[in-house]
Amino acid sequence: MLYAVIMAGGIGSRFWPESRKARPKQFINVFGEATLIQNTVARLQGLIPPERCFVVTHERYIDQTQHQLPAVPPENILAEPISRNTAPCIAYAAVKLQALDPEATMLVLPADHLIENVQRFHEVVRVAAEKAQEPGSLVTIGITPTHPSTGYGYIQYDGDAPIDPDVTQAFPVRTFAEKPDIATAERFLDSGDFLWNSGMFIWQADSILGEMEKHLPDAHKAFMPVCDVLGTEKEGAAVYRAFQDSPRISIDYGVMERAKKVYVVPGSFGWSDVGDWRTVYQLSPKDDHGNALKGNVIVHDSSRCYVQTDERLVVLIGIHDAIVVDTDDALLVCQRERTQGVKNVVDYLHAHQLDRYV
Repeated sequence: MLYAVIMAGGIGSRFWPESRKARPKQFINVFGEATLIQNTVARLQGLIPPERCFVVTHERYIDQTQHQLPAVPPENILAEPISRNTAPCIAYAAVKLQALDPEATMLVLPADHLIENVQRFHEVVRVAAEKAQEPGSLVTIGITPTHPSTGYGYIQYDGDAPIDPDVTQAFPVRTFAEKPDIATAERFLDSGDFLWNSGMFIWQADSILGEMEKHLPDAHKAFMPVCDVLGTEKEGAAVYRAFQDSPRISIDYGVMERAKKVYVVPGSFGWSDVGDWRTVYQLSPKDDHGNALKGNVIVHDSSRCYVQTDERLVVLIGIHDAIVVDTDDALLVCQRERTQGVKNVVDYLHAHQLDRYV
């Protein structure tokens, strides 16, 4: 039985000032009418029904999640009392699913991705889920790269295995690589056996818990007491202690880079992790001058800009290659290629106790 586990606990600091701690990017309308988390659940239709979708989010976002995802049962929305990166998040979901269904297979998804070809995505997931039935196998989805990106991690797969470009299949993983510089990224593409790391995973609940016991024993030990109190009034306190006692570490570093039976299924289905405003610009429809405009905006002698405003009129004259995002209490203006620095602004606001803007 295939279940979805959607990770939705982040604050989306690179989407400031639209994304705030009270309403992070997974809950805002970046494209169209639906929010990113709503689109994540919607694209699972025909693959995994809402009653088998689980969402792990910070406890402050429980009400928002329930409001935006009314088809997902409230008991399937799991509260993180403390943010501890993806490994503890996945451990909690795996413990819950193993108790519910000892043969559960988990499709783990971030809540803020964009996928254009849903049918192709389903095909890749089905192949990955089949491979995950092998005991102890951990499977990830790799994205066929379209350019030498420095914004993604990479996965090198076993290119010596027989490859049929017309058949979707799983390959053994050779290594994981960090976000590279441009020269390294170009070398990865030239080699032909590197994929972008999508951050999507498929495994059986007992397989990931078994690998965590080997490679993240502190996290595994922390969550084992939760098994005994699931569904009781003691669960909340046990979950709090488990997160408190777990290391702050990602599943990539903690398990995937150390495990032996790791596989990747290459996919090409119009994927983006929607990481910052520059990505939004790239994915948005544009006018004849390359401007992507959202809201009450006038541009003159301006090109290749992304402009978004909630209510106020925003006017650009002679501006090129810029990002402009206007909200009730904050205005962001930056060069289009400098959007990764938005996170630094959020860090600055925190450091100077200007949390009313965060």
